[in-house]
Amino acid sequence: MAHAGVHDPVLVTLSIAIAMLASFVALDLAGRMKAATGWARRAWLMTAALVLGGGIWSMHFVAMLAFRLPGLEITYDLGLTLLSLALPVAVTAFGLAAVQGPKAGPGRIVVAGLGTGLGIVSMHYTGMAAMRLPASLHYDPAWVAAAVLIAVGAATVAIRLALGESGLVLRIAASVAMGLAIAGMHYAAMQGLHVSQPTGADQSGAGAGFDQVRLAVGVTAVTFLVFTLALLAAAIDRRVSQRAAREAAALRASEERYRLLLQSVTDYAIFMLDRDGVVANWNSGARRIKGYEAGEIVGTHFSRFYTDEDRASGVPARALATAAGSGKFEAEGWRVRRDGTRFWASVVIDPIIGEDGRLVGFAKVTRDITERKRAQEALEQAQAALAQAQKMEAVGQLTGGVAHDFNNLLMAVLGSLELLRKRLPDDPRLLRLLDNAVQGAERGAALTQRMLAFARRQELKPEAVDLARLVRDMTDLLQRSIGPAVRIETRFPLGLPPALVDAHQLELALLNLVVNARDAMPEGGTVTIAARLGQEAPEQEALGQEALGQEALGQEALGQEALGQEHSAGENTPMLCLSVTDTGTGMDAATLARAQEPFFTTKGVGRGTGLGLSMVHGLAAQSQGRLVLRSRPGTGTTAEIWLPVAAPDVAATAAPGEAPFRCGVSRTLASQVVLVVDDDPLVLENSAAMLEDLGHRVIEARSGQEALELMRRARTLDLVLTDHAMPEMTGLQLAARIAAERPGLKVILATGYADLAPDEAARLPRLAKPYDQATLARMIEAVVRGAEKGGGGDETVVPFPKSA
Repeated sequence: MAHAGVHDPVLVTLSIAIAMLASFVALDLAGRMKAATGWARRAWLMTAALVLGGGIWSMHFVAMLAFRLPGLEITYDLGLTLLSLALPVAVTAFGLAAVQGPKAGPGRIVVAGLGTGLGIVSMHYTGMAAMRLPASLHYDPAWVAAAVLIAVGAATVAIRLALGESGLVLRIAASVAMGLAIAGMHYAAMQGLHVSQPTGADQSGAGAGFDQVRLAVGVTAVTFLVFTLALLAAAIDRRVSQRAAREAAALRASEERYRLLLQSVTDYAIFMLDRDGVVANWNSGARRIKGYEAGEIVGTHFSRFYTDEDRASGVPARALATAAGSGKFEAEGWRVRRDGTRFWASVVIDPIIGEDGRLVGFAKVTRDITERKRAQEALEQAQAALAQAQKMEAVGQLTGGVAHDFNNLLMAVLGSLELLRKRLPDDPRLLRLLDNAVQGAERGAALTQRMLAFARRQELKPEAVDLARLVRDMTDLLQRSIGPAVRIETRFPLGLPPALVDAHQLELALLNLVVNARDAMPEGGTVTIAARLGQEAPEQEALGQEALGQEALGQEALGQEALGQEHSAGENTPMLCLSVTDTGTGMDAATLARAQEPFFTTKGVGRGTGLGLSMVHGLAAQSQGRLVLRSRPGTGTTAEIWLPVAAPDVAATAAPGEAPFRCGVSRTLASQVVLVVDDDPLVLENSAAMLEDLGHRVIEARSGQEALELMRRARTLDLVLTDHAMPEMTGLQLAARIAAERPGLKVILATGYADLAPDEAARLPRLAKPYDQATLARMIEAVVRGAEKGGGGDETVVPFPKSA
C-alpha cells in the first residue's frame, strides 16, 4: 500500500532558514579565511567547513523531521545519522581546501564543486537510509538526478563565492540563493521518494512517536547558537584584523614618509650600517655627495669612503667602536668620492639599539663642508694678513715718530757742528774730527730718510719718469756698486709710457734692490732689471698649503704684502711694473713673510740696517703703487715695484733731465727780522744761531700761541720760520692765523713729514729737516726774492744730497 508523506510547514521554514544562515556564515568565514595566513588560514577553513557542512546537515535533519507519514512511526539509526553529519563537513572541507593557493582556476573550482555536491547528495541519501520505518522506500531517478544537479551547482557557486571579495549585501543575496538551492536539493530529492507498506502490516504504533517539532526546534537552536558563535568569532577577528591592517597601513605610510624624507635630503648623506659596518641603504644625498648609486654601494663596507691612510690606521673600526661604546661618534676629516676626489666631511655615527637592548646597527650622517672649510681658512688667512698689516702700521707710526725726534736731534747736531767749524782754528786734526762727526750725523740723516720712507712721511716730488732712461743712466753706478762678479741685464719694451714717481727716491729704491740681489748671490750671478705695462697689481697670495689640505705650493709665496694694499688705482687701471730679479739663494716662507719689516735683515752684523725693503715699500705705497715679492729657495727672488702711469699732461710738461733749481748762497741779501717757532729747545736754539750767523735778527717762540703774541707786539717782522709738528697749534694752523692777521708776512714751514694735503703743500714753502746753514740761507733768499718779485716761493729744498 502506497503512503503519501506530508511536511510540517514550520519545520520546512526552519530548514530553509538554517540553509540560508549556514550559507551566510560560511561566506563570512571564508572571508576570514582569505585574510588569514598559515595555521590561522587552516583553522578558518575547518571552521567554515564545519559551519557549512554542519548547517547543511542540520537543514537536512530538520527537513527530515518535518516529513511525516501518517500512520507510520519513523526512527533513525544513530550510526548512519552521524555518518550523514560527517559527510557534508568532510566534503565541504575538501572543496574549500582544493581551491586554496595561487592556481585556483575555473577547472579546480568545478572539480571541487562536483565533489562537494556529490558529497552533499550522499549525505542526503545516507540520512534517508538512517530512517527506520515499516515500509519500503523507492526513489524516482529523475528527481535524484535533479537533486544531484542542484547540489553540484549550489556547491560550485558557494566555493566560487568563497574565493571572491563580497560586500554585506552581496553576501546576504548569495546566502538567500544558496540556502534556497540547498533546501531545494533536499525537497527535490524528497519529491522523488515513494513509500509503500505491505498489506496487513501492523500499524498499532501509529501516532505514538516522539515529538518531532520539539526535536527540530532543539536542533535549530543548537545550530543557530553555533552560527552565532562563529559570526562573533569572525567579527572579533575582523576587528582585530582591521586594526592590524590600519596599523600596518600607518606603518607603511610612516615608512614611505621616512623614505621620501631621506630621499628628499640632498645636502646630507644619510644611510644605515649593520653591526659590521656594511651599508644597508642609500639616499639621494649620499648619491650626490659620494657619487655612488645604491646598487653599487649597498652591501659593501663603509670603509671604502675613507682614505688609504685612514683605513691603514683603523679609523673606520675605531669610529664604530666609539659610537657603540659612548653612544655617538662625531668627527671631521677627508673622505673619498667615487671618482677618487677628496672632500672634507663632517661625520656623525649613532648606534641603533633594538627593543631587546642589543645593538642592531648604526645610523651614519655625512655632510660635505669643503666650502665651509675653505671659507674658514680664507678667513684665518685674512685675519693673519690684517694682524700683520696692523702690526706694520703700528711699526710705521712708531718709526715716523722716532724719525721726527731723531731729525730734531740731527738738526741740533749738524747745525752746531757747522757753526763750530767756522769758529775753530785751522788745526787739521780738529777739522778731521769735526768732519767725522759731520759725516756720522749725515749718515744718521740718511737713515732717518729711510725710516720716513717706510713710514710714508718723506717728501716726494712725483714727476713723469722714463724708466728705461733712468735705469740706463744708473747702469755704471749700479755695476760699480755690485762688483764684477754680478752681471746686469736690462729688458725694456719699446713705447713704454712714463711712470709717475719721485725720480730721486726711485733711484735709491732701485739701488737698494740691486744691492740686495748682489748679497743674495755670494758666488755671483745675474741681475735682471725689467719693466712692463700691465693691469692693476695682482692680489696677495698667501704662502703655504692650498685650502683644504691640498699639496703645499712649496716655498713660493706670490705677492706677499705684509703692509697691506694701499694703492688707489681702480679696477683694470694700467700700471707700470719695474722688477729686479736675481739668480740667488731665494727666501723661504718665514723669511719672505718678514722681508718688508723694518730692521729685519738676514745679513751679517754690520752689513745691513734692515730698512732697504721697508723704504722701497714705503715709496711704492706713497706713490699709489705697491711692492710685490716673489721667491722660492734655490731659484732666486723677484722684487716688483708697481707704479701708476703718468698722465699725458704731466709727461708733456716734464723736462727730461731737468735738475731742480737751487739758489746759490748770497751775502747781498739784507738783514731780515725772522720769527723762529719750534717746540724743541735744541732745534730752536740751533736755528736761531744759524740765522744770527747769517746776519739776520731773530725772535724766538716755543709755541704757536707765543709766536702770535710776539708777532702782534713786533713792529718790524719780515719772515716766520716755523716747525709743523707742535702741540696745541701746528705750523699750518699758525700760518693760517698769520695770514689772517698779517697777510703780507711770509711763512716757511720746516718739517720732516710729507703727510700734508696737496693744497697745503702748494700754499707754503717747505724746508725739509734736518737742514744745514747753506740750505737755510738758500730757502730764505728764495722766499725773500720771490716776495720782492711777487712770486710764490714754494720750492722745497732737499738737504744733504751727498748722503743719498
